[in-house]
Amino acid sequence: MYINDFSFTLYYCAVVILFKSIFAMEKDNQNEVTPVKKNRCGKVVQLEQKKKIIYLYMDLKQKEPDIKYIDLKDKLSERSGIGIKTIMKTLSEYKSSGTISLPINNKKRLTVIEKVDDYSKNKIRKKIHEFWFSKKIPSLRKIIQVVKNDPDLPNISRTSFQRLLKDMQFEYSKTSSINSALIERDDLVLCRRKYISTLRRYRQEGRTIYYLGETWVNVKDRSSKVWVDKSVKSNNNKFLRGWTTGSRNPRCKRFIVVHIGSFEGFVADGLLCFESNENTVDNHNEINCNTFFEWFCSILPLLKDDAVIVMDNTPYNSMKKEQAPIISWKKNAILEWLESKGVVITEPGMVKFELLQKVQQIKQQYERLVVDEEAKKFNKIVLRLPQYHNELNPINSALSLVKSHVKENNTTYNLNDFRKLLNDSIKRVTPEKWSDCISHTLKEEDTFWQVDFISDKILRN
Repeated sequence: MYINDFSFTLYYCAVVILFKSIFAMEKDNQNEVTPVKKNRCGKVVQLEQKKKIIYLYMDLKQKEPDIKYIDLKDKLSERSGIGIKTIMKTLSEYKSSGTISLPINNKKRLTVIEKVDDYSKNKIRKKIHEFWFSKKIPSLRKIIQVVKNDPDLPNISRTSFQRLLKDMQFEYSKTSSINSALIERDDLVLCRRKYISTLRRYRQEGRTIYYLGETWVNVKDRSSKVWVDKSVKSNNNKFLRGWTTGSRNPRCKRFIVVHIGSFEGFVADGLLCFESNENTVDNHNEINCNTFFEWFCSILPLLKDDAVIVMDNTPYNSMKKEQAPIISWKKNAILEWLESKGVVITEPGMVKFELLQKVQQIKQQYERLVVDEEAKKFNKIVLRLPQYHNELNPINSALSLVKSHVKENNTTYNLNDFRKLLNDSIKRVTPEKWSDCISHTLKEEDTFWQVDFISDKILRN
């Protein structure tokens, strides 16, 4: 029995080897007709692939010296599996310099947080809040399904959606009874409630509230898709626009627009408009701290006394007068900073983290913001918006009206015409339209104020 099994095993191995040999011979005979795997569109062409293009080019020119260029590039593309544009670029580089360069991949893939715009984030937050208002628990599964059912919202995978919610400062409830509920982080809720209560107090005191914000407009943009916010009313249908969207064309000039306004409308001579250097996702990176500060100082005398200026926390308006020590500082530098503030170190053997603890106790006295301090000189107060709450700033809706009018009437794509159209669009946002935008924001404030009570009652009572 053992010998029979052994003989069968040898026979089986011989058959396998025979079939492999036949298959290899057939493959060698079909090499010329086997289709070449094409390089995926958008994938970077590596150095070895470029070398292959040159080798094929030299071989083809030797075999067919009279071949036309149009036929040459088609054959090279067919044999290498690489696109014709890359073929032409590689050949041009080789003919002009005699060499081929290393591939450079400058493409930066956007994260889900960068892909989803503020409008979509605000709408997702509202959908979560709707669950609380309906006395229902907003779980991750339920919210994903609601977002998928909304055609205006992007289709996001579960993992990416979790990442997005985390960036929006949502977390799971830590209560033992309902630990699957999506709630906003306590620090975000506290910051938001402090902002709303402070703003309400300023309104009761009769202070004028100014709202500061920014947007961007491409010179060659035309209206393609516009989000309609019907809660912002207007007599003119052209201005029934809450949040606008449009393509960012890197081939045309793009302008950053910064402005400030109140219930009386945009502040006269308060426009800051300049050409963008990059086509970035976040226009906050486009504004220089010095440029903003110079503009901010120029508009302070134009505002009423005892006014409040609402703005968000961005790098260009959050520059500190003095930087307090952080963990990257050397120990001696931390000691010098503490001594310069009159802090006496009685224990000579203190380690770096103990020194940083002392810094934490006093740093708020010295980490004042340049913009805030400048406003105080003119008897003005700066109030910062809570993070991730652009809908609480009515100037975003007002600037969207401007942006929408520019896109709908942009026909010449001429730079001078664009500037004139922009100024005309700003003038068209009347105090009545501003009042509509502010009224809408007041409703948003009330919604946030109420939802915190409702979620707190359901989860903690």
